[in-house]
Amino acid sequence: MRDRRRLVGDEGEGRAEAYLRRQGFRILGRNVRSPLGELDLVADDQGVLVFVEVKRRRTGTYGGAIEAVDARKRAKLIQLAAQYLAQHRIHDRACRFDVVLIQDDSGTAEPVQHIANAFDVAGDDLRW
Repeated sequence: MRDRRRLVGDEGEGRAEAYLRRQGFRILGRNVRSPLGELDLVADDQGVLVFVEVKRRRTGTYGGAIEAVDARKRAKLIQLAAQYLAQHRIHDRACRFDVVLIQDDSGTAEPVQHIANAFDVAGDDLRW
């Protein structure tokens, strides 16, 4: 079961990556792992460092992209981003968090919902 879920997740991340590239993003990393967890995608959008959470859904039953990233997940993403910034010694660079939802039953040619700047982060949360 885990291998199937990972395969589905990887495919969703690939589709999200392709979508973001078409939108002009430069992908800096995919499945960026650390002891704390994993960032799905790290990208550059015209000089802004973007941490992207990708969710794939077979149906719209459980809501859209925002509902897929609850407060606990947001806190984890902030923690992972702070670690990424520290590890890469990145200071004073604009950052944001985007969410990309891939919904298989959307009935459209591009079943992607992209929310740029999906949630706010307090100024000190990304400092190291």
